[in-house]
Amino acid sequence: METQTISTAIQGGGFLIQPSEPEQTFTPEDFSDEQRMIIQMCNEFLDKDVLPYIVEIDAQKEGLMPGLVNKSGELGLLGVSLPEQYGGLGKDFVTATLVNECLGGGHSFAVAMAAHTGIGTLPILYFGTEEQKQKFIPKLASGEMKGAYALTEPGSGSDALGAKTTATLTADGKNYAINGQKIWITNAGFADVFTVFAKIDGDKFSAFIVERNTPGLSFGEEEHKMGIKGSSTRQLFFENCIIPKENLLGEAGKGHIIAFNILNIGRLKLCAAAVGAAKRAMQTSLIYATTREQFKVPIASFGAIQYKLAEMAIKIFASETALFRTARWIDLKEQELEHDGKHENALLGAAEEYAIECAMLKVLGSETLNYVVDEGVQIHGGNGYSDEYNISRAYRDSRINRIFEGTNEINRLLTLDMYLKRALKGRINILGPAMAVQKELMSVPDFSTDDTPFAAEQKVVANFKKAILMCAGAAAQKLMTKLENEQEVLMNLADMIIDTFQAESMLLRTMKMSTANNPNADMALDATRTFIYDAADRINHAGKTAINSFAEGDEQRMMLMGLKRFTKSDNFNTKDARRRIAAKLVDKGNYFF
Repeated sequence: METQTISTAIQGGGFLIQPSEPEQTFTPEDFSDEQRMIIQMCNEFLDKDVLPYIVEIDAQKEGLMPGLVNKSGELGLLGVSLPEQYGGLGKDFVTATLVNECLGGGHSFAVAMAAHTGIGTLPILYFGTEEQKQKFIPKLASGEMKGAYALTEPGSGSDALGAKTTATLTADGKNYAINGQKIWITNAGFADVFTVFAKIDGDKFSAFIVERNTPGLSFGEEEHKMGIKGSSTRQLFFENCIIPKENLLGEAGKGHIIAFNILNIGRLKLCAAAVGAAKRAMQTSLIYATTREQFKVPIASFGAIQYKLAEMAIKIFASETALFRTARWIDLKEQELEHDGKHENALLGAAEEYAIECAMLKVLGSETLNYVVDEGVQIHGGNGYSDEYNISRAYRDSRINRIFEGTNEINRLLTLDMYLKRALKGRINILGPAMAVQKELMSVPDFSTDDTPFAAEQKVVANFKKAILMCAGAAAQKLMTKLENEQEVLMNLADMIIDTFQAESMLLRTMKMSTANNPNADMALDATRTFIYDAADRINHAGKTAINSFAEGDEQRMMLMGLKRFTKSDNFNTKDARRRIAAKLVDKGNYFF
């Protein structure tokens, strides 16, 4: 990377209790010239080699998808972040995230690509022996081999450790015999190598490398899916599938470490792909809105349509800002671990540090895309329901993202679960700040004003954090061990945290843009103020719902008063702000941030 202003990595989950400064926050405006060239290359690849053939891709034309993966390998896109010693380009995590975002608009191709470069390659890279890496990684980097990941089973989706597939050491001690079934395996129709999870002796959850031509491995027919129809999805059947003992990946009984660590990166990369897909879908809707006329004027001139276009841009701005803020933190943590001599799996260690943020990103990215494609169909009206218009494909393809990489419900629950577990282990000090907020509730509110730029917005975001600490602290204190069973409360709290993370990320980016006299700083401020204004109501509602679930009497009244104080925001004309953003979208003809 070129020398540039970069963020300083804070503790994972620490944004809730640690201050952040604009100049220390990495934003898309900080992309290097090389990274911008990669953006251009990815967009040209999609426009020239992928999107013109999207109908044939969805029809799974023989050899087309593997050929596109090969082409990606020729361009270096499969090995962007892989070490040079294994045929990769050795680029940083931000660059790898950027590639995922840019290719995210490739519909089914984006799924095949992400599965190959992520869960299809990374388990071997980070947990394989040197011999395993030398054998597989260079071929995965070039596209000579395609990768896939076999975890899910008919009886175990979110409960990955409930897998029934077994691996038994043969009598001669030289091989493992795998028996069982896997479902929903992306790239199964053409993948050459699979990371397969099975239980040794029925209880030691482990991972194995299984090559396609292994006797005893067979495949089901292609699944007929709602969307991502061009993505190959099949079942895998193992009937005394014999693999060499050397194909054990990592340690026996430690498969959960591989599965869960790879998922952290997968969740962030899913957010990246969703952001890329959202940008493409918004562009489709913007073009339609500016060319489709009703009552002799473009429908983009109607306030109802302007609202939708502007809200798309606001949500994308929020998602991409939180995404690259986190990606850079992971970059910096990886560098720190390498500097400390912890070269082995430094990226996985960095991703684990920010597992809370990765879970939130998965939720907010997929739900941003969901909004964009849903309202995109609405903007297209009846035409949006026709396969002749690509927005219908974007709508169908988007739905799986709220299920992939752990459902959004699971990721919301994980967000709070990780906060609570880290607090109990002393990894993060949530208790101290939560107690400070409780004391503040008993004091006279601060009615002072600060007229310095962004002071009002900073105060609102700081108060959002206090609302979270108040509600989460009280819930933990009141419910204790029962809290883990109160999923509705946990999800209310997660929604508060997700909104706050986005609001703060947007504000820091906007402040940085303003200092740099960025021409889009005013639009960024409109987007940020609109998001914060709406988030205040959402956070208040989620907090109120949570409080009413576990508190009563004087405690309930005091907390509701505190919540009202902490979710108060200045009046703001969001209608005019959205109109200004929509006008800029129409003028530029695309997403302009």
